[in-house]
Amino acid sequence: MAASACLRPFPALLAALIGANLPQDRAAAAGAGEACRAGESREDSLAGIGVRGELILSSGRRAVLSDLRWPDEPVIEAQARSWLESFRGAPLLLRERGPEDRWGRHRVDGIAAMAEPVDLAGGLIDAGLAHAAAGEADSLCRPALRALEAAPRAAGRGVWAGGTIAAADAAMLVGRAGRFAVVEGRILSVGERPGRTYLDFVRRGEQGLTVTVQKRTWRILAEHGLSAATLRGRLVRIRGMVETGRGPVIDLAGAEDIEVVEGERALRR
Repeated sequence: MAASACLRPFPALLAALIGANLPQDRAAAAGAGEACRAGESREDSLAGIGVRGELILSSGRRAVLSDLRWPDEPVIEAQARSWLESFRGAPLLLRERGPEDRWGRHRVDGIAAMAEPVDLAGGLIDAGLAHAAAGEADSLCRPALRALEAAPRAAGRGVWAGGTIAAADAAMLVGRAGRFAVVEGRILSVGERPGRTYLDFVRRGEQGLTVTVQKRTWRILAEHGLSAATLRGRLVRIRGMVETGRGPVIDLAGAEDIEVVEGERALRR
């Protein structure tokens, strides 16, 4: 895809940025606090792609796309990199999110000024080349990005090629140890402890996923109506890093990493 000249003034592109004017996205950004604080907007262009999708900009700055989980699989990672590379040299409008990270990079919303403006994070997610993920923020700054996963997930495209992993599939989960995974299953039991809560997806003695929820995250979930009573027996989608102990475990990084999916199409196996 060759970069084309910008056909709209840059200020107008802010309104074109996916989710920029959606009330739920504005509310989420406000609720997530400092991590989602909208900062300076600037013009730049893409000079190259660094490790794990880092944007190397013509100004010399470096940035990463907000609300995006870069793919782990080498083939899909190469496709995502190629997709971004197609915008090399194109004018970009970047809106910063929160403070710089430890490597001096800003998380940004990015839009390429093509004949039709292209939202970079939204384009990768819609193509199945990345997951929408809050990362270090407590919640997604732009929840509308999560809806873009539906089409590639239904089609089994890109990062969704193998479908979501079943929470009772211990062998598959162990094979993902140390990597990011999206897992679906029905919560059979909820164990609340002073420091953390345990969500179990298999019966005692069986092998399957356990999700641990730290006290602060459990409190945030409760504020959104998700408690032991409302989660027990519900079909949910979990995303996070898989670790192994006595069995596969995901420590829920934030409240955005659990979705109640009751009513969606049954889990693809």
